[in-house]
Amino acid sequence: MSLPAQPMLRQRLTLAADRPLIYAIGDVHGCLDALLALEDRIRTDAASRMAERPLLLYLGDYVDRGPASRAVIEHLAKPDHGDGIERIALCGNHDDTFLKFIFNPHQHLRWLDYGGDATLRSYGLDLADYTDPGEAVHTLGAALRRAVPQHHIDFLQNMPIALMSGDRLFVHAGIMPGIPLARQEDHDLIWIREPFLSEGPGLPLTVIHGHTAGREPIFGKGRICIDTTCYATGRLTALRVTLAGADLI
Repeated sequence: MSLPAQPMLRQRLTLAADRPLIYAIGDVHGCLDALLALEDRIRTDAASRMAERPLLLYLGDYVDRGPASRAVIEHLAKPDHGDGIERIALCGNHDDTFLKFIFNPHQHLRWLDYGGDATLRSYGLDLADYTDPGEAVHTLGAALRRAVPQHHIDFLQNMPIALMSGDRLFVHAGIMPGIPLARQEDHDLIWIREPFLSEGPGLPLTVIHGHTAGREPIFGKGRICIDTTCYATGRLTALRVTLAGADLI
């Protein structure tokens, strides 16, 4: 397994403002069945609209809490799904922390408090088997590095962190209000809640994001949150974005 290079800013993508049809999916958190069912609905919807170049954006947090993190990564890492829909997976804070834990578990033990035990189980590891106070973290890290395929590591390393299309920004968590996008820090893009949730972006754009879990999508001030806590509610949400506006499907 290849060790990651020195930390770098993740890529930030820009698409043409006239992209006619974009779908965004909220936090998956290991819920493969819900993801596959929602993708089926998106394929049907895209076919009915006969739009060219439909794009499916995933807003991050593919691992932890739900039962099938490994299978979700395997699904998203496929180079081609054979349905004519372009796919881009953005990075979430859980994905970023999982990657860091793989190579440096001692410094990122907090990942285990975020539902990482479920991700371990999906890779065939049980946290209960690593109880020796002196060796547990070292041994667990080594076992995890053996268990995670290289193409999963590549997927986690290469995910962009944001995508801009016209006056819409797609990102996992949000932005620091009023700060130009070029000066936004990666940490805020995948971790922020306040003051973003209360104030909105403070810029002339709409932020479409996940990260802040609830039972229903929220259409707030300059932002749309589509994290509907799938691992607990069974509900995974998708937003359809066209040149005319945005609505749920």
